[in-house]
Amino acid sequence: MRAQVAIRVQPRAARERVAGFTAGEWKLSVAAPALEGKANRACIEFFARGLKVPRSAVRIAAGETSRHKRLEIDGVPQEALDRFLQSQLSESGAR
Repeated sequence: MRAQVAIRVQPRAARERVAGFTAGEWKLSVAAPALEGKANRACIEFFARGLKVPRSAVRIAAGETSRHKRLEIDGVPQEALDRFLQSQLSESGAR
């Protein structure tokens, strides 16, 4: 079982949050800068912490050097990932 998600990362944000959904991508704001892979690590940690899986279960399948990324999360059904993202969007008050 492996879930996938397309995200657009906004580095150097004031706080980590799901900031919206546009053009088939979830917008994820992270506080880390886009230097030396710090924003990538922040994305992985955000999903690992939120979905309660080890960081090793979350990987960047495409877009390692781009703001547009595709993540794969092992051990999580797609429905659970979708519910998590919707709940994060509701909590942040974003659209």
